[in-house]
Amino acid sequence: MDKKTIISVRNLVKNYNGFQAVKNISFDVYEGEIFGLLGPNGAGKSTTLEIIETLRDKTSGEVIVNGYDLDKMPGEIKKIIGVQLQTSGFYPGLNLVELIRMFSGLYNRTVNPMELLKKVNLEDKAKSKSKELSGGQRQRFSIATTLINNPKIVFLDEPTTGLDPQARRNLWDLIREIRDNGTTVIITTHYMDEAEQLCDRIAIMDEGKIIKLDSPDHMIDELVESGFERPKQVKAANLEDVFIHLTGRVIREA
Repeated sequence: MDKKTIISVRNLVKNYNGFQAVKNISFDVYEGEIFGLLGPNGAGKSTTLEIIETLRDKTSGEVIVNGYDLDKMPGEIKKIIGVQLQTSGFYPGLNLVELIRMFSGLYNRTVNPMELLKKVNLEDKAKSKSKELSGGQRQRFSIATTLINNPKIVFLDEPTTGLDPQARRNLWDLIREIRDNGTTVIITTHYMDEAEQLCDRIAIMDEGKIIKLDSPDHMIDELVESGFERPKQVKAANLEDVFIHLTGRVIREA
């Protein structure tokens, strides 16, 4: 069955005062996949995503999101996407239910806060303020805010940075669940194991260009076939697997 393209980027360019941050890149994102945009700092991935999210102007090129032309219908694009908010942006005086009601008002939506909190396993923290949450809980709540407008596409920017292994694995489960419920997920991460585990396809950017786009499996197989060998023998498990096995995957966030 043919995959439906939900984001189409063609010949995208972004210049800043003579510096070209994004250099004529083209790629598609398919409906219902987890798509990773990876690259070192300064590669241009954040700029690319901010353009698609309607947060930054492009210099040239074409961006189509769910059939809407970015140049002509940015307002329609905003209605169908969810962008992860930085946790520092939450009003400290409001509890989680009050924050959800405030954000749903911004979207002109009526949302059941407890249902949304249940989706991210935070219903028992409904009356807590964001500053009272652990790192993993704050990240789960941040992801919950992206779901308020029932988006077709969710953008997650390094969602597991700074989390312990248990919180990280639980967040992986949540991201997969969002995808399995029909939402397309675009993710950036500096953790290659995370990209390998989560992403259906990955675009690797460097110096403003996409230098590789494929599934993680194909990329790895291609490298192995080229004769590449790791200097250290790869084992069937890693230290994070040991940690999770010994301590369990149950969320323990005081």
